Amino acid sequence: MSSSGLYQAVREEWKSLKKSEIYDLVKKRMIEWRHGPSIVRLEHPTRIDRARALGFKSKDGFIVVRSRVRRGGSNREKIMGGRRPRRMAYNKLTRKKSLKLIAEERAADKYPNMEVLNSYYVGEDGLYKYFEVILVDRSHPNIFNDPHISWISEPQNTGRVYRGLTSAGYKVRGLRTGRKGSSKSRPSIRSNGRLRR
Repeated sequence: MSSSGLYQAVREEWKSLKKSEIYDLVKKRMIEWRHGPSIVRLEHPTRIDRARALGFKSKDGFIVVRSRVRRGGSNREKIMGGRRPRRMAYNKLTRKKSLKLIAEERAADKYPNMEVLNSYYVGEDGLYKYFEVILVDRSHPNIFNDPHISWISEPQNTGRVYRGLTSAGYKVRGLRTGRKGSSKSRPSIRSNGRLRR
């Protein structure tokens, strides 16, 4: 089987995971992931097809990290000052960032010398969602000598995950749509005066 045929087969298995043969294996793995650390460096991507599609290469300078994020909405400490009950709002709060973006940021915090290239979903259970994050060492010779990925070594791409420049960041900022119909979110929500200060 050719490599493209192999990736296609893996992709089809992940498309209908609950009906596929690998479902029991993934379920068993997630039990182990749940009891392990929240951020783990991996030797190989769990979903090789997705990793390759998002730019991963099996060479020095690239690593894959599995990041675990708590599911559901967020809450904050109860406000002790006077408020009307409806303004208390300390639980059932909707996050302004997606869980995927939070997973990327946590992986970047763990590996400060690396830049986030992209990430993809690998599973969820009742408590957590799991993502694998592709990280690139911006100062590695393999990276800045490779014309396809050397752009990430340029200074304007430093800390790109914290500025919403990854794919997940673009989606959260409302920039996935074209120019038409997204005038209120371009160039940013803050610059349009739509962000509550």
